[in-house]
Amino acid sequence: MTRLGLLGVMLLLAGSAAAAQSAPPAGQPAQAQPAAPQPAAPQPVEATKPGYSYDPEGRRDPFQSLLGRGNDPQSNTSRPSGVAGLLISDVAVKGILRDRGGFVAMIQAPEGKTFLVKPGDKLFDGSVKAISQDKVIFSQDVNDPLSLVKQREIPKAVRPADGRGASPGY
Repeated sequence: MTRLGLLGVMLLLAGSAAAAQSAPPAGQPAQAQPAAPQPAAPQPVEATKPGYSYDPEGRRDPFQSLLGRGNDPQSNTSRPSGVAGLLISDVAVKGILRDRGGFVAMIQAPEGKTFLVKPGDKLFDGSVKAISQDKVIFSQDVNDPLSLVKQREIPKAVRPADGRGASPGY
């Protein structure tokens, strides 16, 4: 119950107790009593306390739910835009080009946007490790605290636009 509601209930109970005390006994006639001044309506109390704040100093907040609190990058809704916001598992390699500096890969995001990446470019959960004629090798960061391996390589082969003849890719 809010403070304002609690205050109203207390005023109502106090008013009924005062009315019961001022009622005449059963055998005596009722005398006209002057009307008691009504108490002023309570003013709403503004919240002057600051919002909830917790300084964990390296510990988790005991009042936050543990459900859905993993290091799963898909649960994070605030990803940057562009290549830096793409998950390795969501991209498809659409083509590989050769320029003076080496190979450049065309990757496609789930929403259909296409980006050019070169070795060393960062994605949301890893980076582009190497590009060869027929595949791109991604280095994915492993967020499992129990795993001894902190990064794993994920090769993705070039997929034709029509989807036929493509190797299964990972």
